[in-house]
This record gives sequence, structure tokens and C-alpha cells, in this order.
Amino acid sequence: MTYSNKINFRFLPSRLLGLVFLSFLVLTFQLPVTSAGLPKMDGVPTAKPEDVGMSSERLKRLDKVMQGYIDRKETAGVVTLVARKGKVVHFSALGERDVESGAAMKHDNIFRIASMAKPITSVAVMMLYEEGHFQLRDPISKWLPEFANMNVAIPSPPNEPVREHYKTVPANGPITIQQLLTHTAGLANGNRGIAQSEYAKAMAEFPLHETDHDRMRRLAKLPLSFHPGEHWEYTLGTSALGVMVQEISGMTLDEFFRERIFKPLGMTDTHYFLPESKLDRFAALYSLDDDKKIQLAEAPTAESRWVRGPRVQFRGAGGLLTSPRDYFRFHQMMLNGGELDGVRLLSRKTVELMTTNHTGDKPIWLTGPGYGFGLGYAIVTDQGPAATLRSEGSYFWTGAFGTVFWVDPKEELIGIMMEQIYPYTRLNIMPDMISMTYQAIVD
Repeated sequence: MTYSNKINFRFLPSRLLGLVFLSFLVLTFQLPVTSAGLPKMDGVPTAKPEDVGMSSERLKRLDKVMQGYIDRKETAGVVTLVARKGKVVHFSALGERDVESGAAMKHDNIFRIASMAKPITSVAVMMLYEEGHFQLRDPISKWLPEFANMNVAIPSPPNEPVREHYKTVPANGPITIQQLLTHTAGLANGNRGIAQSEYAKAMAEFPLHETDHDRMRRLAKLPLSFHPGEHWEYTLGTSALGVMVQEISGMTLDEFFRERIFKPLGMTDTHYFLPESKLDRFAALYSLDDDKKIQLAEAPTAESRWVRGPRVQFRGAGGLLTSPRDYFRFHQMMLNGGELDGVRLLSRKTVELMTTNHTGDKPIWLTGPGYGFGLGYAIVTDQGPAATLRSEGSYFWTGAFGTVFWVDPKEELIGIMMEQIYPYTRLNIMPDMISMTYQAIVD
């Protein structure tokens, strides 16, 4: 008796037919796998962990810890990527990108990265620096005159008839490009400061028809929280720098990023506004309730503000969407000293300048002790007080919707984690990503 290897679908029960068709879809559409057992993507070189001094067995702990957050319903899904010595050795997608539809999280899903856009804007600024357009100590008012002659808010003296809860005095100097890159300019902000309530009134809304230059004009009307250079305070200074990039280049920030950074680096999935053709890869956004359980904050549909028009707001401080693959390529360029696959965006010396501590011993309240700040990056300056396994000299930042990356030049290591949860600060998922990565180093 002979058997045919062809399936006659007419004689299969309907339920079994459905399972066969589903299996066909899974096999057809899942990403091809490399010899290292990782998903195959253009521009993502891979290796077995043991080839670069890491343990495959120990890296399994990373997935186990991430899966725990999903099982506890503290996050919907997570993508984690670890690369060492230029090779990706761990690239995992767990959970769901959209719980409501049941869509699985995949390696090529696209995420809102919020403040993780700041390093990209900072690179754009330093590309123009390398072209001779300015020096770091130049005042920003040369390109944004609205920031000239700034005043500083100080508490109202009890013996003076002042109507407001503060009075203003002239700033002791101009705001410089370096101060904006290091968050020491003193701009009013929503975190702290005497004029915090005024900031909330002036800057709370993000109408899509408004350009980022319009927002910076409103910000410039508010008094500074302190004299430029005096302290560290997280602000929208990177948005002012994004406007400066536009003024110098004659391009929108979206155009500059696309033509000068994204296309050269092959970052094909990085956008300010997502093309509707990529909606099936867009991760839903969740918030945490009082019991630390996820609830839908924004569905990944064409109605999302990251998709719909009029598409004129390109913020230097945030607002980009990207995939783990694209963001890895950007920071592999930085780890390589400004070059990737024969394309050079920055010189090695400029990358060194960006990733050096510029803030001395000023407290960086957002990270805690053991950290300083460079040009667009937080820097590990003292591993003990920082309580981190990341080497001194590592540079990093996070995004408000649960994304984090770091680059460790000493270990030649890049770590990236992407989820979509707000606020992420109620979870230990980011420090867990870091510790689970480093415990896998065995060389």
C-alpha cells in the first residue's frame, strides 16, 4: 500500500481543518530563524551566547522573570534584546501586543518610546555641531530668540507686596546648548519648581495642530526654576534643541531624522506618525490600576494620536515610534563610535564627549546617587551608590511608556526592553531586565 503526502482537505472535520489552517498560518508568517535560534531580521547579526561570553542557560532566567510580570497581569507583553560584541544573543517576544484582540507580541512590533527619542535628537544636534554650526557654550537664543533675557522665579519675600507666590529676577547668564543637552538650563517643568502650576496651565495640552516651536514659545514665557547651570532638572530642553535643528537645517525634524539618520542606518520602522499599513504591528498602551493590574489606555488603531493627522508636531523630547530592531541599530552605531555598516554619523571623539559626565556632582534626582548626565544620556558614574550591575561609563535612558535601553562600552553590551505600560515606575521590570542580563555574563 502506498500513501500520498498530500492532504485531502475535503474529508477533514471542520474543527481539524481549522487547526490545520492555523498551523499553516503560523508556519508561513513567523519570522525565519538564524543558526543561533533567534529571529532573523535584516541588520541584526546574531550569535550563540557562548560565542560572546554569555550563558544560554542563564539567559533563560530573563524570559522567566519577564513572563512573571505577564502572568501577574502587570504588563501585557514584553520584547527584550541583548547584544554583546556586535552580536544579538537574546531576542525574545512574550505575551500579547494587544490583549483585547489576543494578538501575540512579536519581535517586530512597534512601540511608543517617549523620552527615548531624546538620544536621537541629541545625535542630530551633534551632527550639526560637527559641521561647524555652533559651539556647545553658544546661547540657544541665537536660533530661538524667545529664550533671550530669561528671568528666574524666586520665592516672594514676606515683606514685599507681591501678588504672585513668587517674584522674578534676571537670569545670571544665557541658556546654552550644552545646558539644554544636560538638563541644567533651568526651564520650567511639570516635576518641580516654584512655577510648576503655571507650567501645568501653559503646557499641559499637546494639540496635534500645534508645532513644537509653538510649544517652545509658550515655554519661553515662563520663568526659569533656577539660574542656568545651577542644578539638574529634567525638562523639555531637548524639544528646544529639536527646533534649533530645524532652524539650522531648513528641514522639519521628521525630515532631518528620516534623511540624515533613519535612512542611512536602515531604520525602516521609526516614525513620528505610524503609517496605517503598520497598524497590525502597533502595540496597545496600558495603564496600571490601584492593584497594579493592566487596563487599556489606548488601542492600537487609526484613532491613536500616534497615527492620525495633521502630522505637524515633531517633538525633540519625545513622540517617536520604533521597533527593537531599529533602536538596536541606532545604539550599535553609538557603541561602534558613531559608525554602522560603513555609514558614519559621528566621530568617535564626539561620541566620547556625549557619553562623558558633564554635570559633575550635581544630584540627578530622577536616577538617584551614582549617576551623572552627558549630552542626551544619563551616565553611570559610581557603580556602588548606583546599585547597578551596569559598568561605570554605561549610558542609558528610559521612556515613559515602559521602554529602556543601555549601552555598556566596557562590556561591549547593549540591552533593550520594550513594553507599553504607564506608569512603569510602580514595577521593578526595568532593573530586573538589567540584573537578569548581567548575571548571564560568564567570561
